[in-house]
Amino acid sequence: MSVTPPLVEVGLVVAAQGLKGELRVLSSSDFAERFLEPGPRWLRKPDEPPRAVELLRGRCLTRKGLYGIRLKGVTTRNQAETLVRHRLLADATTRPPLGPGEFHLLDLEGLEVRLDPAGPALGAVVDLVHGGNDLLKIRLHRGGQSVLVPFVEAIVPQVRIEEGWILLCPPAGLLPIEAQPPPADAIGSVRQPEP
Repeated sequence: MSVTPPLVEVGLVVAAQGLKGELRVLSSSDFAERFLEPGPRWLRKPDEPPRAVELLRGRCLTRKGLYGIRLKGVTTRNQAETLVRHRLLADATTRPPLGPGEFHLLDLEGLEVRLDPAGPALGAVVDLVHGGNDLLKIRLHRGGQSVLVPFVEAIVPQVRIEEGWILLCPPAGLLPIEAQPPPADAIGSVRQPEP
């Protein structure tokens, strides 16, 4: 019996493509090779353990983020349709190398979220939501609720994976009022009215 390596989700099977078993996959990875290079992959149906499959080949489709893939043993449209809504997984230990200043989105999970580099944690990143733009799901310490934050440089200008935190510069209204830390001058003192 083979041991399953640590896995990372790279896409979602969204439809059958054609009549000969090809699958249409919506990517949640920044690395096209996850869909183009043959080799072992895994499929996971909701509430079930992943099962090993072999990627035979893949190709980019015209719409951004969509790939057509062929899996060993899937040769008909009916077989392909049974795999819709399955998650496509890859070996997490074979992540493509990164350049300076780059990081894998998966590495963001668990990082503290701060409004000031030297300040306390506002919350923590608990998930990533892929769509037109990637969103960070942040669970706030005050109030305990979760918020979705666009993962763009204007709102998340610093990512310090080695130090375990990210800096958040939210525009007005992005965070609920109860999640905002009290102003520094409100801690332990009453502000005096100006003369």
